[in-house]
Amino acid sequence: MRSSISGILAALTAALALVSCSTTKRLGPDDILYTGVKKVEYVTPKGTKLPASVTDAVSTTINVAPNNSLYSPYVRWPFPLGLWVYNNWPNPPSGFKHWIYEKLVSDPVLISDVRPEVRVQMIDRNLRDNGYFRGRASYALVQGKNKKKARITYTVNPGPEYLIDSIELLPDTSRLCHLIDSVARKQKYLTKGTRYCVDSLAQVRVNIANALRNRGYYFFRPEYVEYLADSVRNPGSIAMRLDLASNIPALAAQSYRTGSITTIVHRNEGGGTPDTIHTSRGAVVRMMPMRLRDSLLTECIRFRTGKTLTVRDMNRTQTYLSRLGIFNGIDINAIPDSLHPGTLNVLIECTFDKSMEASIEVNVTSKSNSYLGPGVDLKLTNKNIFGGGEQFSIDLFGSYEWQTGRGRSSVFNSYEVGLNAGLSFPRLLAPHFIPRSRRQLNWTRITLGADLLNRPHYFSMAQVNMGFTYDWRASRHVNNSLTLFKLTYVNLMRTTSEFDSIMDANPAIAQSFRSQFIPQMSYSYVYDRAIDADNAINWQFSLTEAGNIFWAIYRACGKKGEKELFGTPFSQFIKGTAQLVYNRRLGHGDHWLVSRVAVGAAHAYANSTEVPYSEQFYCGGANSVRAFTVRSIGPGSYRVPADQINGYFDQTGTFKFEFNVEYRFPIFGPVHGAFFLDSGNVWLLKEDPARPGGMLRGKTFFKDLAVGTGAGLRLDIGMLVIRGDLGVGIHAPYDTGKRGYYNMRKFKDSLAFHLAIGYPF
Repeated sequence: MRSSISGILAALTAALALVSCSTTKRLGPDDILYTGVKKVEYVTPKGTKLPASVTDAVSTTINVAPNNSLYSPYVRWPFPLGLWVYNNWPNPPSGFKHWIYEKLVSDPVLISDVRPEVRVQMIDRNLRDNGYFRGRASYALVQGKNKKKARITYTVNPGPEYLIDSIELLPDTSRLCHLIDSVARKQKYLTKGTRYCVDSLAQVRVNIANALRNRGYYFFRPEYVEYLADSVRNPGSIAMRLDLASNIPALAAQSYRTGSITTIVHRNEGGGTPDTIHTSRGAVVRMMPMRLRDSLLTECIRFRTGKTLTVRDMNRTQTYLSRLGIFNGIDINAIPDSLHPGTLNVLIECTFDKSMEASIEVNVTSKSNSYLGPGVDLKLTNKNIFGGGEQFSIDLFGSYEWQTGRGRSSVFNSYEVGLNAGLSFPRLLAPHFIPRSRRQLNWTRITLGADLLNRPHYFSMAQVNMGFTYDWRASRHVNNSLTLFKLTYVNLMRTTSEFDSIMDANPAIAQSFRSQFIPQMSYSYVYDRAIDADNAINWQFSLTEAGNIFWAIYRACGKKGEKELFGTPFSQFIKGTAQLVYNRRLGHGDHWLVSRVAVGAAHAYANSTEVPYSEQFYCGGANSVRAFTVRSIGPGSYRVPADQINGYFDQTGTFKFEFNVEYRFPIFGPVHGAFFLDSGNVWLLKEDPARPGGMLRGKTFFKDLAVGTGAGLRLDIGMLVIRGDLGVGIHAPYDTGKRGYYNMRKFKDSLAFHLAIGYPF
């Protein structure tokens, strides 16, 4: 006890000593420490507001972080450790103390470093670029008792905005001028009454250049279009006129058609003997030996001899070749034909990537049932096994786990090993009546897999599966997946008396664990679209049926009673899921409000009394109700008896509902934060006496919803998002012994932390 008190007193003494240290001790006589932005004051007429693009530009201009800033120039940490070290610690020229000093020190950010006089000039320039030609900005230092420290207040007086009063287009004297005028007339910005804006005018030039380059003017550039703005003719307004640059080259003023098309395919190793074949899309030169299907490249090349050469065709050809995944370099060039004016010859050069790719992934898992252990995943892929971009992969995975806690010291613990093989064709091996988009890659996938799971305290289970699936895009926003056939065989090879006792207490769960065949057909639909810069929607649903075709065949043959496949019963059920995710930007910047609602139902009938355990729903975990661990709630208000430590086996259901709301915001750099509210549960669609309260009922639906809130941090580095969420329980659907809607017995027991990869939805 004395040592604890002494430690606390020592820490307080050290903190007080640090606080008493000066953070301006080493500043020069004319130096002033910059402590952030106090405020930005906009002087505008009552009832008016500056456009967000203007205020965002101002915020960017003044965004200079002071020492120990939190995440903006407005907020600082109360303990400026780096400044304390700079002002009060000695800095030896070398040695360990020098190393410590360099790691902790932070040079002071001075007012002279910020240069507010330059920043107000930048604000003035930005106001002019946005049509506020009379705008002016100023700054003032705000100082307290310590005159060596100062914050900055910026004042922005934009003045009146200048609107476009008239627009004069190019004279219609050539096809080029006619095309520019026709594109300019369609630009929303180039209309009378819009505010003058340099960025918008620049975007119009880009739009004009893109349109012309897709009409054969391959060498046209945005800078060849100029604007003349007159604010004198009608004071307070802008008279605009389009013009062509005086130095526009002759190449840019000419439209071109496609001449010869030549595609050269290089080996990854280099060298080889050229072999030329002539196709409908030009000559293809292959450096032999190589494995390449003759028609593969012609399906990707969008150019045609004699057709107007467009950048759109060039981009599509680049995209189609890249998506094959067999090239590590693709270069497309358009070369003027000296013998045929107005013609560009196309040269496409592709270099094969290495056909074999190997990867290894090592991980450590920690599960809610106290299992902990390492895992490894070895994957080998041939990306061009038949010469047509077909991918053949073999995936070998395994994991070993042991259960922590008292009485769980078994030498031989849980393990799982499996092998998956897949063959994927980058096209649909299907009738052409299926609508598909050529802009995206469509796949036919054949899979075969086997898995062995051993839980020494409970059971050993083997599983074998095979499937045939189509993945295709009907449009840019719609993705479809149709599994024509998937057959899974589950064999419960061994059980322990402990597991048998659990199953005996719950016959419904025992039925879902039995050895069986699961013959399935399924279809999933995903609609994913960014409506605009501030709104996005993702809607998906799936429908799965199992056993109906087999049941119909047996029925037609007169078979009655339970039907079997190779002496083993097969499962028969139907299952459907749906999910809607809506993203809404709040204000400006990277602030988002993301909402999600998900629902699912499964029903077993005819040849089955229960849906297979692997096809049932569960709730809780990193992507669900984050205040509860996986399979720790439900079904309904049912709660596992305290003496059944392994009762998590029956924390599943055949109906699921979840609703989530999450506010995501930036903190600094790649670090983002989130606040969330989750609710949801699973229920049974059939009464189960062994799980009282688990049945779905309308009158208890809302009371049965588990509710939790919390906060999280995300490290978003583009290709990878590492997420940590701390959930706090608000309402448990079962009886906790505590009355009221907030029925968590202890705050510390209501916490759940989840570390995961990727966003939850």
